[in-house]
Amino acid sequence: MNLSLGPLLYYWSREDTFAFYEAAADWPVARVYLGETVCSRRHLLRLPDWLDVAEKLAAAGKEVVLSTQTLIESESDLKVLRKIVRDGRFLVEANEWGAVRLLSAANAPFIAGPTLNVYNPETLDVLAGLGARRWLPPVEVSRSALAALLEHAPDGMETEVFAYGKLPLAYSARCFTARHYNLPKDDCQFRCLDHADGLPLATREGKPFLTINGIQTQSAGVYNLINEIPSLRELGVACLRLSPQSRHMERVVKAFDAVLAGDTAAAAGLAKVMPGASVDGYWHGRAGLEHDAARNA
Repeated sequence: MNLSLGPLLYYWSREDTFAFYEAAADWPVARVYLGETVCSRRHLLRLPDWLDVAEKLAAAGKEVVLSTQTLIESESDLKVLRKIVRDGRFLVEANEWGAVRLLSAANAPFIAGPTLNVYNPETLDVLAGLGARRWLPPVEVSRSALAALLEHAPDGMETEVFAYGKLPLAYSARCFTARHYNLPKDDCQFRCLDHADGLPLATREGKPFLTINGIQTQSAGVYNLINEIPSLRELGVACLRLSPQSRHMERVVKAFDAVLAGDTAAAAGLAKVMPGASVDGYWHGRAGLEHDAARNA
């Protein structure tokens, strides 16, 4: 089992983004996902910039994967998608079925992202036939549901699980960050830049509820399966995805790496560097915002 660094879900400055991936070159992750998956208006880094970052990470020994946009809304979005598919230097993560079609037509192996919503082995068989090498279950899939699915998974299909980060729950054509500031989506003034880990949303009672991230809705809490590594191994999961956060990401990666190496005590300090409370309810088949306090005390 190894670790991957998932695609950056937030909108950071060019300088912060470049600095983040320069540092990540030395982290104990086997694979790094790059690219804009949330909103095409986030263009401080364009595809050539992402490809430059990819080359540098590949030179540092990382497997690089280009992640595609989850919600394709325009011809310009399609043009970028086609360029990613044609590039051919790096493996691609398909995050919607149009990307799957283009990759399959190009006879290019790919990774089936979590937003393809795979809930049954028949869909996995279809993806394997189209060229998928690895897949990620939707973030709300429980351990028991994943175990049942993997009993009938295609031979040779690796499984990667979203194991750390605010959960990407839904996408919309509307931009909730722009709406928060009473701005139209097409003139959002790029306010996502002001929220490096998303914009927290609370209930009327003041309790954390969700996180707004442009057109993406995330959990308020941080999904954290560091204490579930033994059960993930038992299932045969090949890789754990850690989703980037703006601060202390190196400490997160090193904590997971230490637990993978057998140092279970390394999990204890993770709560100090998380941008939200720890949650793991989905993994246990319960409400997503719940936390298995008995298991993770």
